[in-house]
Amino acid sequence: MKKIIEVVPYDPSWPHIYEKEAALIKEALGDNCVTIHHIGSTSVPGLASKPKIDAIAVVQDPLSARDQLEKIGLQYRGEYNIPLHYGFSKRGEIDLNLHVYEESHPEIELNLMFRDYLRDHPKRRDDYAHLKEELIQDESSFHKGNSPFTNYTLRKGNFIREILREAGFKRIRMLKCNDGTEWAAARHFRDTYFFGPYGMDDPYAGAFNHEEHVHLVLYRGTKIIGYTHIQFSSDKRAVIRIIAVDEDKRNQNVGSEFLALIEKWLKSLGIKIIHAKSRQSSLRFYLKNGYTDVPFDDLEGHESDPNDIIPVGKRL
Repeated sequence: MKKIIEVVPYDPSWPHIYEKEAALIKEALGDNCVTIHHIGSTSVPGLASKPKIDAIAVVQDPLSARDQLEKIGLQYRGEYNIPLHYGFSKRGEIDLNLHVYEESHPEIELNLMFRDYLRDHPKRRDDYAHLKEELIQDESSFHKGNSPFTNYTLRKGNFIREILREAGFKRIRMLKCNDGTEWAAARHFRDTYFFGPYGMDDPYAGAFNHEEHVHLVLYRGTKIIGYTHIQFSSDKRAVIRIIAVDEDKRNQNVGSEFLALIEKWLKSLGIKIIHAKSRQSSLRFYLKNGYTDVPFDDLEGHESDPNDIIPVGKRL
């Protein structure tokens, strides 16, 4: 499906438009609002942009924020590729994208570091503008594949990671697989740690484009260091099909931090119990994180690798 994308020269009125919208948002959120930030290209003086204001609202309770913001005409759009992200938009005379996060969510720091680095480095700001010009000239940039985003957005991913690396962003963050870099990482983790070593064909090869299956990567800064494949059931259950982190990160508590992020996200979606099939070598990891021996009927009914013989689970 083709989508029209308009990129225009920087407009000095954008910060003023943001301030007016921010005041309305703060009023609607009341005590729930911790702070609000102008982000994205319209927040960087001199940078060409789509004429849509992007803002982050940091709140104490994102679920309450939904009702508060819908009352002033903002439409809830979902989390897209960022777990625990609450996206809203307003269209009309003013186009606004609002990203709502609970305090301490890593995307807050990421967006501010990206914005501030471009503000302080005109050469890199202009590099970004040049990339946008190139993409807008490519007809395929206007199309979507199996992502909620156009190729125009996806093809900016590597540049954005470059800037974040230069800016020194180092936080742990979890994203749904979205662009080519993230899907390549998913395949790498599956082949390296799960199916390749046992000479097995991947029994879930068809699950990359299936609504019941979600694939997430774990970043430390701009480097992908972990991956998980989760399958959802209609009865408030989820199954961790695969979870892996780079071998050199396994004594750094990264796996437990990844699992905690997964659990927090699944709980926010209403999941009541998580299942997994643990290898003997992974059982200690699950037990350490509160999982117990919980038999379950496999949603798919696939035969297991002989090493995957211990069913475990945890109630959220």
